[in-house]
Amino acid sequence: MRVAPNSIRNLYDFEVERDILFFKVNRQGLVSFHGVNYNLKKPMTREQLTKLTKEGTFAEVASNCYVNLLKVLAMNEDSVCLGAASTGAKNLPLTKRQLQGLKSRMMASRRVPS
Repeated sequence: MRVAPNSIRNLYDFEVERDILFFKVNRQGLVSFHGVNYNLKKPMTREQLTKLTKEGTFAEVASNCYVNLLKVLAMNEDSVCLGAASTGAKNLPLTKRQLQGLKSRMMASRRVPS
């Protein structure tokens, strides 16, 4: 089977703000990106992570977990629903304290979920 060269897509070619719901960072600098239908791990430098989190799209909900504020659909008592209504959603379990912090960050950035 032959595949056309233009149809091959690198797994690491994605737009973080558009495609990623949340990401987690481990101690070795390996970042685990979570999308609607996939999870990817990619090594990143401290500078890349700082740039990613300083833009205001991602809010820190735990010491190693960041949520895309643009992808928050709803918040329950024990989780946040991320994604798009048309493509499905993922539930990320959070503590009440983490949810309260996320709500305050969303109000500060004026991105209130519907």
